[in-house]
Amino acid sequence: MTRSPVWHPFTQHGLAEPIPLITHAEGAILHTSDGRRVVDAISSWWVTTHGHCHPGIVAAIAEQAGKLDQLIFAGWTHEPAERLAAELVALIAAELGERALPYVFFSDSGSTAVEVALKMALGYWANRGPENGKAPRHRLLVLEHSYHGDTIGAMSVGARGVFNAAYAPLLFDVGTIPFPAPGHEQACLDALERACKEERPAAFIVEPLVLGAGGMLFYPPKMLRSMRAICAQHNVLFIADEVMTGWGRTGSLLACSQAGVVPDIVCLAKGITGGAMPLAVTLASEAVYDAHYSTDRAKTFYHSSSYTANPIACAAALANLAVWRDEPVGERIATLAARQEAGRAMLAQVPLVENARVCGTILALDYKVESAGYLSTLAPRLLAHFREADLLIRPLGNTVYLLPPYCIEEADLALCHAALAQAAELIAG
Repeated sequence: MTRSPVWHPFTQHGLAEPIPLITHAEGAILHTSDGRRVVDAISSWWVTTHGHCHPGIVAAIAEQAGKLDQLIFAGWTHEPAERLAAELVALIAAELGERALPYVFFSDSGSTAVEVALKMALGYWANRGPENGKAPRHRLLVLEHSYHGDTIGAMSVGARGVFNAAYAPLLFDVGTIPFPAPGHEQACLDALERACKEERPAAFIVEPLVLGAGGMLFYPPKMLRSMRAICAQHNVLFIADEVMTGWGRTGSLLACSQAGVVPDIVCLAKGITGGAMPLAVTLASEAVYDAHYSTDRAKTFYHSSSYTANPIACAAALANLAVWRDEPVGERIATLAARQEAGRAMLAQVPLVENARVCGTILALDYKVESAGYLSTLAPRLLAHFREADLLIRPLGNTVYLLPPYCIEEADLALCHAALAQAAELIAG
């Protein structure tokens, strides 16, 4: 068999695991070249919200492609980006409060949205000038087990481990705040308070309510609210990475809204186009924008990419906002959340399953095995089990999660729940 020239992400090709070829998709279903019907139970890496090939989003992409396909965004603009920025500001204001985050910076992915946020935070402190005669703040604080992407800055503010061990010489040092695990919430808050007092950090970046790649770790809104309050007290910028948690995944448009938290900077990507096109935004407060606003060109925010605010991607995002506005998305999210909770109750009774948990539309659980963690020897067996069951479910070691499109049919979700229960039998056997 001829070896493909494609080098896939997060794939060890030396294991020779089969790589299905997908020909087309609709809703929550993928179709393979050999005629199989596969349930996309993780929204193709958390991006597909309303289902694959949503007609309204597809039509908007096609229409825009015939008008304006690409434009340099440094000093030039176009109507889809202007409309999208205005609608995003209004949407976030309705969610978090009037003029919560009035400025929008476009980029291409979750990782770049985080890079932009970090640079905004450092630029904020550099441009403000001396603070009581002290050097500008440059230290960054992160939450233990976090993951913010695979570019250098994003890796640096993520947990150190197998994802980035080979690239350690490239990473900068950060301060790590312990995860607020049940029973250890106060230790988290005390550590954050101490770091804010002693280290004069520029910013603290968090994944609100759910740490994704770190193991689908959940924490309550009151903890997010307390962390935000500590940062505000010590004048530390608060960055919310809502790349995965945004667009309804935790049950609300933004996870921050459940805690009544208004960050200084918010990162959005993945579901911003409904999953149809790569696009990201970093929304900033008035203060962060004003720190870069000057007649001095040296204070310019120096960041861009060739495809910043690509018109076709912006058109897809506008169509996604129309779906949120015109279709019963909230009802679909509530229905999916209720079905996930019913699945959790069933799975919690399955031997070898522990910590079955739900946050909004996300269900996660851990299998009791000696080999735990991302490199658990169980993971390849689980991956094969789900693939053979015609399910796209991608384990995080011995942790498995379901994060499907909101349109998933009840019967297909039930298949996913059953497969998670059957996987426990596989382990026992």
